Amino acid sequence: MSKEKAKHIHIEDGNAEEKEKTAAEEVMEEASEGAEAEEPEEEKAEEKAKEKAEADAEAEPEEKKEEASAEEQESERYMRLMAEFQNFKRRAAKEKSDIHAFANERIVGDLLPVMDNFERALETETDDIEAYAKGMQLIFEQMKTALEKAGLKEIEALGLDFDPNVHNAVMTDNTEEYENDKISKVLQKGYKLNDKVIRPSMVAVNKR
Repeated sequence: MSKEKAKHIHIEDGNAEEKEKTAAEEVMEEASEGAEAEEPEEEKAEEKAKEKAEADAEAEPEEKKEEASAEEQESERYMRLMAEFQNFKRRAAKEKSDIHAFANERIVGDLLPVMDNFERALETETDDIEAYAKGMQLIFEQMKTALEKAGLKEIEALGLDFDPNVHNAVMTDNTEEYENDKISKVLQKGYKLNDKVIRPSMVAVNKR
């Protein structure tokens, strides 16, 4: 091989080394630029995460305050309802007591004139038995009217079928005047107060 040809080959080999070196430097520069480009993205992500954590930390006490406030409002509402219920119970009890007191007052007020007439009749001295009996009958009717006004009603019994709900059979009877199982005698009258039996009639039931 001639010297010129060898020189030419050596020059070409030198250019190849320079090209490889240049390519390697370019790759390093691109890697460095990529690293520099990625670094700000990571920093931004870290900053966003930090900001979110701070925001959550600030929001958490507010949420706790709101929850505490809601619990306080619910507790106050419950206490108000309890107080209102207790007041309602007291008012209802007082009204019930007043109703009973007023009812007794009205009945007593209606019976006072009857007592006055009884006292006058007892103080009267007379030999007229018929007039005296008539006066007592009038007083009885007055008392009966006052009690009926209060809701008292006599239970019918004589000649009717025996009813254990309103009649109390204390004896049996055997008479042709009434059919079998009919009430033949009333030994003591029974009464209802506003349709409630307060005393059943004491009766005799006919058994033939």
